[in-house]
Amino acid sequence: MAKGAEPDSVATGAGARLPGPTGATGLGLMRRLLREPQPVLDELRGRFGPICGLGWGPARMAVVGEPGALRELFATSTDAFRWGHKFNALGFVVGPGSMIVSDGADHHRRRGSVQGAFARRRLNGWIPMIVERTDCAVERLADELARAPATPTVVDLYPAGRRLVLEVVVRALFGEALATRSEEIGDLFQRPQDYLESPALRPLPHPFPHTRRSRVREDRRALDGLIDQTIADRRDHPTNDPADVLEALVQDGSLSDAEIRDQVVTLIGAGFDTTSASLAWMVLRASSDPAIWAALRVEADGVLGSPGGRDDPPGPAELARLELADRVVRETLRLHPAGVIAPREAAGDLQLRGYRIPKGTLILWSAYLAGRDPEAWDDPLRFDPDRLLDATPEQRALADQAWVPFGGGTRNCIGFALARMELTLMIARLAQRIDVSPIGPLPPPIGMVVNRPRGGAPARVALRS
Repeated sequence: MAKGAEPDSVATGAGARLPGPTGATGLGLMRRLLREPQPVLDELRGRFGPICGLGWGPARMAVVGEPGALRELFATSTDAFRWGHKFNALGFVVGPGSMIVSDGADHHRRRGSVQGAFARRRLNGWIPMIVERTDCAVERLADELARAPATPTVVDLYPAGRRLVLEVVVRALFGEALATRSEEIGDLFQRPQDYLESPALRPLPHPFPHTRRSRVREDRRALDGLIDQTIADRRDHPTNDPADVLEALVQDGSLSDAEIRDQVVTLIGAGFDTTSASLAWMVLRASSDPAIWAALRVEADGVLGSPGGRDDPPGPAELARLELADRVVRETLRLHPAGVIAPREAAGDLQLRGYRIPKGTLILWSAYLAGRDPEAWDDPLRFDPDRLLDATPEQRALADQAWVPFGGGTRNCIGFALARMELTLMIARLAQRIDVSPIGPLPPPIGMVVNRPRGGAPARVALRS
């Protein structure tokens, strides 16, 4: 048990007790954890170690952030867990047929259909589009800067990045057909996202009208109507667009229209908010060190060339050569994973690292804790994209085990390859085309569902001279 640990309240049997707080202290930490998890995770790690227990009875939780324990957790059969559990508020937003709230055969079938839509060939086809949309985002910034009275101008890059990521996600899912409606789609997602970030008790189910929950339900119905219309159009008039995920799901035929709709809502929500938050953290981190920003620019100049200066669009060969940009992405996601905790419910009694996890326990595994584990990372809070360049094979293996921003095992994030590709290309192109200087120190994190910088990403921005 870590120094200062109190006797825990988690039921025991075979295996050791989970360290953790009891009584009013434990209740207070649990409430804070479900409101603003990052500082509470740091506190729990400092007092009880990277594996601890909270709560009792039907509200029992186990926080797991030790890299070895996560490897063990991800290697355990998915039949040992439940994702469609009573605490999963995501189901109200993404729908009961979503793969992320499904278990067993339903999950396998739904994920299998979507997985095929994210084949490497389709991902590679999105590379030129991602670079082109990043250039469009820079042109919008240029228009904003041209209207500003002074240079450099203070700009919040978080909403600019959200618009960029949304444009990419809508094009990836729907092709060009719905590109002009990306802003409408983003608006329909805003209230549901805000609702999910509410304090833990507010999203409890209820049928009352004229409430936040009823308005979220209205937004979902409007989004469903848009997607249903698009499904019908794709079935009657295929576009034969190889980049259109929705058309691929329709042609696959293994999902009902309702299931397709829930997967599309899931993919938009997950791919939009998480990636845009990661982009904000990455711009703040990389631009805070002028040497890193300059090195990103040099690399992008050599690999991507100037906008409009290439005869052929960039492809997978160019993406593979953006090595520094990829390291910046990895280091950002190590320190700032989009989801700091991810829940799954124990379907039966489990053993994890010698601890007993009783049936019904809500297991909150944490990429945030693993990415800052002092046993896995030297000087873990330092942002250093080059930290593994001279690492030994043993150090690399430990780092790979502790780097889990997309999860692991068969329930890992299905869109991880797209997200990583987006972030790599976007940071390379942005460093190539604009000068960025953050204002003040790194902002603190906020968000239980999506980990984002409090107050956005304000910075002094100017076009590259």
